[in-house]
Amino acid sequence: MRRARRDRLALKPMTHYARSEHPGDGTDHPSPGRRPTFTSWLRSRSDEELTALLRARPDLAQPVPADIGALANRATSRNAVLRALERLDGFTLQVLESVVALGDDRLSEPVGALPADLAHGLGSSPASTAVRDALDTAVDTLSSLALVWPDHGRWRPVQVLRELLPHPARLGPPVRVLLAALAHGTVARLADDLVPHSTASSPVETVATALSDPDRVGALVGQVDAPARRLLDSLAWGPPNGTVTDARREVALATASSPVESLIARGLLVPTGDDTLTLPREVGLFLRSGVLFREVDTTPPAFEGRAVDADTVARAAAGQAFVVLRAVEELMERWSREPAAVLRNGGLGVRDLRRAAQAMDTDDATATLYLETARAAGLLATDDRLSGEWLPTREYDLWRESPPERRWLRLVRAWLDSDRAPSLAGSQDTGGRVRNVLGPGLVRPTAPQARRDVLAELGSAEPGLAPDEDSLRARLTWRHPRRRSPLYTELVAAAVTEATALGMIGMGALAAHSRPLIADDEDASAALLAPELPQPLDYVLVQGDMTAVAPGPLVTELARELALTADVESTGGATVYRFTEASVRRALDAGRGVADLTSMLERHSRTPLPQALRYLVSDVGRRHGRLRAGTASSYLRCDEPALLTELVGDRRAADLELVALAPTVVVSGLTRAALMERLRHLGYHPVAESGDGVMRLSRPEVRRAEPDAIPAAEHTTTPVLARAAVRALRAGDEAATIARVPVELPDNGGAAARAKALTEVLERAAADERRVWIGYTDTDGRQVSRIVAPSRVDGGFLTAYDTTRDAVHRFALHRITGVAELSADTG
Repeated sequence: MRRARRDRLALKPMTHYARSEHPGDGTDHPSPGRRPTFTSWLRSRSDEELTALLRARPDLAQPVPADIGALANRATSRNAVLRALERLDGFTLQVLESVVALGDDRLSEPVGALPADLAHGLGSSPASTAVRDALDTAVDTLSSLALVWPDHGRWRPVQVLRELLPHPARLGPPVRVLLAALAHGTVARLADDLVPHSTASSPVETVATALSDPDRVGALVGQVDAPARRLLDSLAWGPPNGTVTDARREVALATASSPVESLIARGLLVPTGDDTLTLPREVGLFLRSGVLFREVDTTPPAFEGRAVDADTVARAAAGQAFVVLRAVEELMERWSREPAAVLRNGGLGVRDLRRAAQAMDTDDATATLYLETARAAGLLATDDRLSGEWLPTREYDLWRESPPERRWLRLVRAWLDSDRAPSLAGSQDTGGRVRNVLGPGLVRPTAPQARRDVLAELGSAEPGLAPDEDSLRARLTWRHPRRRSPLYTELVAAAVTEATALGMIGMGALAAHSRPLIADDEDASAALLAPELPQPLDYVLVQGDMTAVAPGPLVTELARELALTADVESTGGATVYRFTEASVRRALDAGRGVADLTSMLERHSRTPLPQALRYLVSDVGRRHGRLRAGTASSYLRCDEPALLTELVGDRRAADLELVALAPTVVVSGLTRAALMERLRHLGYHPVAESGDGVMRLSRPEVRRAEPDAIPAAEHTTTPVLARAAVRALRAGDEAATIARVPVELPDNGGAAARAKALTEVLERAAADERRVWIGYTDTDGRQVSRIVAPSRVDGGFLTAYDTTRDAVHRFALHRITGVAELSADTG
């Protein structure tokens, strides 16, 4: 097997590819005498290989290019190649730098890097099968990403890599590039010294040819003294630049009097600035004996850390996942009743953040994470009022009815895809303004990638191993060397902390239920998490101190009834609810009766109801509604005259401005809402009534906001979409390259004559069931090519089957810029 893999590097010479008469079959016929191009190689790729390319580089298919030529242009553009470089691991990047260093078309002819030279440059000996196997895999990866392509048995890099990797393997530019920037006289003098009677076309070519010969470079290096050789050795492994005074001095072999001058006179160092000398690539390769890197690691460094029990990890992470769900639910329910205000910049104030952290029983940093995650999941948003408040959304009600594992998955999926960095909340921007939670300034486009990198690397560790931070950082550095930056390092550290707080990591190791998420398998993740989560309970333990203990999560209906009847006193492994006069009155205000409350508690309590709790409920119920408030400004009505007499005589109620109109009616100068609030503080329990004397009992208003429009995250293109894009590419390429005979349309006679001639051509094609080529201006003003099978022409429109889109479309005749017969219809 290894022999077979090595043989793949021994590429056969390739000739120019011409489009097949049968587009879409992935085959091309060679056209002798013409050099192959990147576009022709890309066109020769099979549909499966193009599908793999679009999946590995999804940005190439957004939007789908018009044809293979457009795909080639996009694949070799600066930004697209930069994104592809970020996907390479350390060894594959070294292989690519080797191809750029050895395959630069400015070095010598023929261009491209030989597989044997690549293996030697990476320090591979004939007996080193490990490096050669890794090299095979790396070259396959680079080829599948369209970063390198084969040319007559050599590997060539795409052109833009010369700009993006100016010093591959820490080598300098080719001598031909360095000499081209010097004055003609300087290069001519150097050429005369090195090759006195050269027949080359130019002095630059003379020197470049001489230095491309390793034996000639060796002879020149052997002529310099020890200090000059030490100077060369100091630049050999990079960086290839050195600083010296008056680097552009005029020097010849006969006048060189110092080590630096002797090197300049022999072309071993070339001036590239007033005080800068550069070691040419050819000289650097000689000094390294053809080896490109001092160290070559074909695999990432081994994990280091401590061993932990995998089952314990799963339980710890699942327990934290349960904490997340309960915290989010608790805050959403509280903000349903008492929303937090929205700052003018759209964020959340510090005081509201601290209240939220207290409600969720956590610290400010974790509360920030939960809030940002809930918003990213569409559970939290601002209302449409002018003042603005943070409210749960309608999606929250649906989310709460879902199974716990599905609720958790929605939260972590939103966190994974969100481009906001909660860890930046509280810091200052460049203008000195504080970045608020849920406010602007927290967007970091690289955040989703950093999180996925961390999870993927932790997922590569053996189950039960908790890697230490240095070990994880070292592996990520090897895995993605182009992503090293202070921001990326900060996002990686934050990702570990946040994944732990969300229940994806337990005891420093990735939990079993988090591993399927690396492959976007939510069903498998839910199946692993469900057994680890506490099951919802339909009972509580009512105790004699006016509390009820929920030993686990409660079913939705019981949780809501208990939240209405009692106040949460503490959370943890169990939730403690406390019954108070105010909490019982809250339930009565929502329309519950004394019998309803007692029956609910008896039905769901595993312990007998204490007598004190029964007394509390009945006593509050007996006093509830005895007073009724209306609008006078306001009035009080009561069937018990003694109670009104007591209230009018109460000194604490002097500010109510009460006046008795009848034994059972008292009016006040306050509004009804203010009157009821004041009476409640005095220990009375009034209820509102309508104009016809009917009590108005209602549950507290439940307000909801519309979810924010969260931009869709960029994912790897699915196989179905990638295959559809390839079909569109093949069809578009056929339309752009197929041989065709243009149909002459009249230039004189006006638009009517042209439209008539065009209609006749299309109608004949429809009658003969022939395909034709049309040039078309789409609604965006772009000029596109289409191969269509006309069906009918009427009303100024052509109805035809569009092979490019694989669908029937209507084309406006006035937008058709040209029509042509196909010389060989493949229809």
